[in-house]
Amino acid sequence: MNSSSAVRARGVTKSFGDVVALDGVDLDVPLGQVHGLVGPNGAGKTTLLGLLLGLAAADAGRLEILGTPVGDTLAVPDGVAGFVDGPGLYPSLTARQNLSALASLRGYDTGRGAGVGDALEQVGLTDVADDRVGGFSLGMRQRLGLAAALLTHPRLLVLDEPANGLDPAGKHQVHRVLADLAADGTAVVVSSHRMDDLAVLCSEVTLVSAGRVVFSGPVAKLAAETGELDYRLVTSDLRAARRVALHTPGLSVPSGHGDGERPNAADALVVRGPVAALDDLVVRLVRAGIAVRELGPVLPPLEAAFLALTGTEEAIR
Repeated sequence: MNSSSAVRARGVTKSFGDVVALDGVDLDVPLGQVHGLVGPNGAGKTTLLGLLLGLAAADAGRLEILGTPVGDTLAVPDGVAGFVDGPGLYPSLTARQNLSALASLRGYDTGRGAGVGDALEQVGLTDVADDRVGGFSLGMRQRLGLAAALLTHPRLLVLDEPANGLDPAGKHQVHRVLADLAADGTAVVVSSHRMDDLAVLCSEVTLVSAGRVVFSGPVAKLAAETGELDYRLVTSDLRAARRVALHTPGLSVPSGHGDGERPNAADALVVRGPVAALDDLVVRLVRAGIAVRELGPVLPPLEAAFLALTGTEEAIR
């Protein structure tokens, strides 16, 4: 195995009774990368995270973590930290007491990694370090779970919905912590339903559907998989813009968009097609003297690709 690899999975399969949670999954995550894991509910993401954290063992296939083959023993490999389905915390203890207890119970040498105070500072919880966790919001609990993982100075960090419940400031702080960890050589695997978070945070993503990997690679490549997108277009003349769009090769106007009897300049026209056709449309609108006031995808490209590859695209149209 390459020494720069944090996770290497080949043909990993896991079943629970008659339910196949993972069906021949391949996954590669190098050190120093934030890797997104995405898929519909029930796709197998949580099961895969559990395998990485030693909470479950694969039925078949080969899994190597930080260069070590993982067998059928249920144990967290050295150098791995994180949480699935939210961090386990003691509500009656303060944030500081939670981290101190965790460090003591698991024998963490906080001198090697982040100390309790340092970990709380990194996730922005210093001001509430001595407050009971029972009164914490969901976002604060998520940040405390991340602080607990930082105590180990992990080489592989596995997080399930780490931005869940965070306000914009808290999300920015968590993103910065994860980016800094990756810059220092830690591999970070993040499962999230938020396509916007993954687009900002991850360099590569793996998309799982029905227990199988349907895409794995750079975020930009996933976005390009969509091909045609719906775009929202606002112009100075909706009716004229619709006529131009209908005569632009490669573009279509979904039924019911921009064909009203009395179009309003503030109304939007929805057009569908590849980026090249959209560029052509803009040129044609300008030549026709029609001002383009707003133009953007109805759905972000990453989200559109997710819907297309998981077979849910038509359900929302």
